[in-house]
Amino acid sequence: MFKLGEKMNETKANNLNPIVLAFVGDAVYTLFVREKLTFSSDYKTGELNKLATKEVKATAQAEFINDVIPLLTDKELSVYKRGRNAKKPTKAKNASVTEYNASTGFEALLGYLYLIGDYDRLNFILNKGNINEG
Repeated sequence: MFKLGEKMNETKANNLNPIVLAFVGDAVYTLFVREKLTFSSDYKTGELNKLATKEVKATAQAEFINDVIPLLTDKELSVYKRGRNAKKPTKAKNASVTEYNASTGFEALLGYLYLIGDYDRLNFILNKGNINEG
């Protein structure tokens, strides 16, 4: 039986296609943003959805990762770059190619950290190193 939050060993996670890591990371970031908005506001779902969409779009993710790159370890930077440089099955809709590539790298990093169960590091990055937030 599979359990939510089950950890994957680092070697296996590192060998996954970076687009698969981004697939998981997209869900992780979406859940993070939705939870953050839910905990910090009392908006109705329509407004929450608008705010969440604004934060999870590729342009916002690209800006976010540019802010946290200095906080990344060599291993994390490597995972990010693998995702950024991977051949994508889809094209950017409302973002430049550079922004879309950066957002894919960001999602790959989040997916990697989630799959290996490094939730402390994931939270550190998602809170941009500010341990007093979140």
